[in-house]
Amino acid sequence: MDMSSLMQQAQQMQAKMVTIQEELKSKTAAGTAGGGMVTVTANGNSEIISIEIEKDIISVDEKEMLQDLITAATNDALRKAKALGKEEMAKLTGGMNIPGVSNLFS
Repeated sequence: MDMSSLMQQAQQMQAKMVTIQEELKSKTAAGTAGGGMVTVTANGNSEIISIEIEKDIISVDEKEMLQDLITAATNDALRKAKALGKEEMAKLTGGMNIPGVSNLFS
C-alpha cells in the first residue's frame, strides 16, 4: 500500500468521524436516579439537554436528597452518552483499537 493511498484512507476516516460526531448530537441517552424520580438526558456529545424532576420530591426539606439524585442521574446519563459515542466510533474502526480514534470517548 502506497503513501497516497494511506493518506486517502486517513482523510476518509476523518470525514466519517466528523459525520459521526454530528450524528451524535441528535442521539440521546437518559440517566435516572431515585427509581425514576429524576431523569437527566444527554446527547451523544455529552451535553446535558434536559432534566426532569418528579414534583413529589421537590421540597425544601429534601434539598440535599434532590441534589444527590440530580448528580447521580447526570453521571448516569453522561456514562451512557460516552458509551453511545464509543459504540458509534467502533462502527468506524471495525472494533479495532486505533490510538487517537478509539480513545475519543474514553
